[in-house]
Amino acid sequence: MRTVIVFLLTLLVLVAGTLAVVASPKFTLAAATPTPSPLFVIENPPPTPSPTPTPTLTPVATPSGVVTISMPVDKQTMALDCETAALQMGLEALGHHYTQSALFAFEPQDTRAPVLDPNNKKRVLQWGDPYTSFVGNVNGSDLGPTGYGIYYPVILSIAKSHGAPSSTGGEGVTAAQVYDALANGHPVLVWVETGWENAKAAGYTGVWTSWPDTGSKRIPYSLIEHVVTLSGVSPTQVRVNDPWKSGSQYWFNKSAFEASWADFNNMAIVLK
Repeated sequence: MRTVIVFLLTLLVLVAGTLAVVASPKFTLAAATPTPSPLFVIENPPPTPSPTPTPTLTPVATPSGVVTISMPVDKQTMALDCETAALQMGLEALGHHYTQSALFAFEPQDTRAPVLDPNNKKRVLQWGDPYTSFVGNVNGSDLGPTGYGIYYPVILSIAKSHGAPSSTGGEGVTAAQVYDALANGHPVLVWVETGWENAKAAGYTGVWTSWPDTGSKRIPYSLIEHVVTLSGVSPTQVRVNDPWKSGSQYWFNKSAFEASWADFNNMAIVLK
C-alpha cells in the first residue's frame, strides 16, 4: 500500500511539472533586421528643370513683301559708341537686355591719339587697330579726329556671349545675305557712314597703318564711321534703327544703303 501511495505522489509531481512548462510563455529568437540595399532608389524623382530657351523672334510680313522685326530704338549714350548702341538694340529684339555701359566694358580700349598728315588734318597716317580695340576717345570727335570706333570682331564676340551664340559676321557680306537674314527675322548690324554722307567726296576715307605693337596693319577707314541695326526689309528699302542723336527708326533706299556700306567692305553682323 505504501508503495502505491509513493508511486501516485511521484506521478502527481511529474504531471504538475509538465503543466507548469506548458503554461509558461514561449520565447522565440527575433528575426534579424534585413540589410538595406546599397542603392537608394526614388521611384518618381522630381523632373530636372529645363534651361530657359532663347525667345524665337517672329518677323512680321505683309502681302507686299515687307518684313519687320520688333525692335526698340535706343540712342547712343557716348558720343562715338554707335557700335554698342546698335548691338544693344539688336540684342533687345532677341529678348536680351543690357545697358550700353555693361556691353562697352567688354571692348578693349586704345585711347592713343592719331598721327595725322601735317598737310591734311583729315588724313590719318597712323592709329590703333579697330579690329581688336575701340580706337580713340569714345567721347571725342570723329572729325577731330580724336576718337574713332571699333569693327566687327569684338562686337561679334560680345554678341555671342550675350544671348546670340549663333551670330555670324565679317567683311564681304552680300546684300542678298543681309536681306535674306532680315526676311527670316535676324537683326543685322552694318557699318556705314553717319547721316549717310558721301565720305569719299568729303575726303574722309583712306587707309592708316596701325601701331607697331598692333601689327602695323593697313586699316581702311572713314572718319564718319557709323553702325546702325537693320530691323526690316521691303522690295526697295531697309528699315534702319539708328542710334545717332536721339535715336530714330526709318526706311532707307537699298541702293543708297549699299553705297555707304561698301566703304567698309560690306562689314556686317547677323544676330541669331
